[in-house]
Amino acid sequence: MLGDIIFAYETVAREAAELEKPFEAHLSHLLVHGFLHLFGYDHMNDEEATIMEGLETRILLGLGLSDPYAGTELT
Repeated sequence: MLGDIIFAYETVAREAAELEKPFEAHLSHLLVHGFLHLFGYDHMNDEEATIMEGLETRILLGLGLSDPYAGTELT
């Protein structure tokens, strides 16, 4: 067992609405993000974030979903 990924439906729904994204697309992004964390990826610095976000984007594109980071900058 690698760990748990737990979501609060209300939070995912609120975030999806705020981001103007379909609930399913936002949930898919959060699932991919969570699985990458379970596999050891992180985003504590810019280099790690670039790697993890690149993986997320490629995985989501493979699922037919858009880049969740399009139009954003690393902070």
